[in-house]
Amino acid sequence: MSYSGGVLLAEVVRSGFVESRHHGSVVVLSADGRVAAAAGDVTGPIFPRSSNKPMQAVGMLRAGLHLASAADLALVCGSHYGEDFHVARVRALLHGAGLDESRLHCPPDLPLLAAARDAVLRAGGGPARVQMNCSGKHTGMLLTCLAAGWPLDGYWQPEHPLQLRIRSTVEELAGERVAAVGVDGCGAPVLAISLTGLARAFLRLVSARPGTPEATVAAAMRAHPELVAGTGADDTRLMQGVAGLLAKGGAEGVVAVGVPGRGAVALKIDDGAMRARMPVLVAALRRLGVDAPVLDDLAQPPLFGGGARVGSVTAVWG
Repeated sequence: MSYSGGVLLAEVVRSGFVESRHHGSVVVLSADGRVAAAAGDVTGPIFPRSSNKPMQAVGMLRAGLHLASAADLALVCGSHYGEDFHVARVRALLHGAGLDESRLHCPPDLPLLAAARDAVLRAGGGPARVQMNCSGKHTGMLLTCLAAGWPLDGYWQPEHPLQLRIRSTVEELAGERVAAVGVDGCGAPVLAISLTGLARAFLRLVSARPGTPEATVAAAMRAHPELVAGTGADDTRLMQGVAGLLAKGGAEGVVAVGVPGRGAVALKIDDGAMRARMPVLVAALRRLGVDAPVLDDLAQPPLFGGGARVGSVTAVWG
């Protein structure tokens, strides 16, 4: 089965004129795992991209990864913005294990955050592997291989023992088989599952018993949301603003959220537009009875013209 595309979810309105429309798919699960609402294709597989990272981290913990700090685990789960505190923590993890930064398979990159990127360039620096937003995940993969006694070489290959363990974990948490294996932007495998499977996995993460790898991952991310993303990032703001909420976005318009006792949401915007994700997510969370000031802030991302607000992105589903 392949993803068949979605329905109209959001509109971009500028100066009273509908400038563009965003189609996609969204699924809302209640706390008992039943589908409470859905739109578009929620059973065909997609690549959740970085929204898979919490599940990948669970697989690493099950394989023997041990980190001294919950903050380090949050970084392994994250798509960090390349701020100084992100890069310093990645380097500390690598060097503490006796690993050189060249061991990272993720490509050299500049920080995601504009201010951090500008600071690197002003200082005469350039792209580096530790600055790439997935360097925390890759560091976690290397440390897992050390803990499990697996070879470091080729740790990113789908047939490596690490990736096989991660795949089995993703399938268990999602409650379905992986439909396809691709290569993510960071060079590691990306596993295709449905939006319903993605939401099911996030519900399991926020519902898990304390002390389990699932609960450990969720607790680390919620305790250190700035390490999951960065200053001003949607994921960071959501976890700071809604008690107990777990959030992880992915490239190409994907985001997944779980809220203890409420349920879970997963969505994808077909054209990959990141600006349409939050209005649709807010509409979905409100179906679950979740409310907080941060949701009001994210419900209608503003559009500017000449320095003044002239429009917004608005959900038309919900």
